[in-house]
Amino acid sequence: MLIVWRHIGQSLIIDTSIKIAVLGSRLNKVKLGITAPPSVTVYREEERLTRAANATAAWSVDAETIDQILGHLTCQDLDGQPVNG
Repeated sequence: MLIVWRHIGQSLIIDTSIKIAVLGSRLNKVKLGITAPPSVTVYREEERLTRAANATAAWSVDAETIDQILGHLTCQDLDGQPVNG
């Protein structure tokens, strides 16, 4: 892990195409601006962890549970009338 000190208005460049700028700070928060090419996905760490937990939970559902859920679903037309099939 690289640890650096930056002031407001200063930035870091990663691999010549990603720029992280310090835009502001107050109390215990820092406001960062990130510029990256479209091919680079930028996530907050907590968002990435939530996505991973959701994916794990989705894969842990067994076939019986899916059948039970599907048994409670009904298909309706635009007027709200049940559709068979």
